[in-house]
Amino acid sequence: MLSDDGGYKDKQMGSVIKMYAEEFPELDDADIVFVGCGEQRGYGLHHAASQAPDEIRKAFYKLYYWHNDLNIADVGNIQAGANLGDSIAALKTVVHALTNDGKTVIILGGSHDLTLAQYQSYFSNQKSIEATSIDALIDLDMDSVYRAENFLMEMLTGEPNFIRHYNHIGFQSYYVHPKMLETMDKLRFDCFRVGHVKETIEEMEPVLRNSRMLSVDISAIASGYVPGNSPSPNGLSGEDACVLMQYAGMSPNINTIGIYGYRPELDVNAQSARQISQMLWYIFDGRSRGNREAALDEKESFNEYHLAFAEVDTTFLQSKKTGRWWMQLPDKSFIACSFKDYMLASSNEIPERWLRAQERS
Repeated sequence: MLSDDGGYKDKQMGSVIKMYAEEFPELDDADIVFVGCGEQRGYGLHHAASQAPDEIRKAFYKLYYWHNDLNIADVGNIQAGANLGDSIAALKTVVHALTNDGKTVIILGGSHDLTLAQYQSYFSNQKSIEATSIDALIDLDMDSVYRAENFLMEMLTGEPNFIRHYNHIGFQSYYVHPKMLETMDKLRFDCFRVGHVKETIEEMEPVLRNSRMLSVDISAIASGYVPGNSPSPNGLSGEDACVLMQYAGMSPNINTIGIYGYRPELDVNAQSARQISQMLWYIFDGRSRGNREAALDEKESFNEYHLAFAEVDTTFLQSKKTGRWWMQLPDKSFIACSFKDYMLASSNEIPERWLRAQERS
C-alpha cells in the first residue's frame, strides 16, 4: 500500500525498516521506533482517525538510508478508541513500554493534544522532565472547546506534575495573547519567538540537548513549506525545521519526539508529507552524529575552561568531537550551553541561560 505496489529500491528506508506488515516486528536491536496515531478529535473533527501517519510514511520510506549505525522499526498505528481519552491512554501505554525498553519513539500524529499521551508516558517513572514544544501558537486558550488548543494547561499545571522545565520554540507573537506570555515567564518557562529562532537557530541546540521530550506542531512552519497545514504565511522555513530536528536527534536526553498537526486532506501534491519526511531523516542524521559524542566524565575528550564571572567560579567544557559546550552550575552539575554563553562569561557577564537555570533550582 505504501509503495503503491512498486516496492522499494536497495537502501531506501522502506527496504531497511523493520515494519509491522504481516506480523509484529522484532524490536530487540531497534534504536528508534515509529508509532502512528491519526487521532484528530482534539481538533473537533468527528472522524477519529486521519491517514496522516501513513501519508508521512509514503514519503519517508522513499528516502535513502545513510545511517548504518541505527536500527529502525515501525510498529504501525494505534487504533482509534471509542473516545479521545481512550486513544490517548492507548498511545501513552505503547510509548511508555517502548521507552522503558530503551527505545527512542517517534510519534506520527494526529492532533497536537496527543502530546498529553507523550508526556503521560513518563508518569510511572516518577521523575521530572524538561519538555520542549515547537509551535506557532501557545495552546493555553481556555476559551476554546477544542482540546488541541488548550491541552498545555493540563500538561503544565495538572497533578501529579512532572514538568521540571518547559521551552516553547517558534511562537508567533500576533497569535499569542500578551498575558499568556507573561504567565509563561512568571512560571520561569522559556519562550522563543520565531524571529529570534531564525536569527540565532544555533542557540536552540542547547535547549533541545537539555530536553527529554519534544512535541512539534507543523503549524510552526510557514505555509509555503506545508501548504494547508499552517495558519500563517510566516514561520520557520523547511530548512529551519530540519536543523531543529537534527539538534533533537543529537540530544542524548530526548527519547520521544511527536510530529503533530498534519492533515492530508489539506495538503497539496503531498508537499507537507515530504517536508515532514525530510525532518524525520534529519532526526536520524542528528542521532548518528550524537552517538559519536563522548561522556562528560571522559576528560580527555573535552577542552576545559575555568572562568570567574560576577564573583562566581565555574567551568566550561567544549567537546573535541562535536564542538558543543556545557557549563557548570554552583551545584557542580553541567547543563548544555552555547559558545555565546562562554563568550558572555569571558566578558564577566552572567549568561541568561545560567541565570534561568539558577532561578529554577
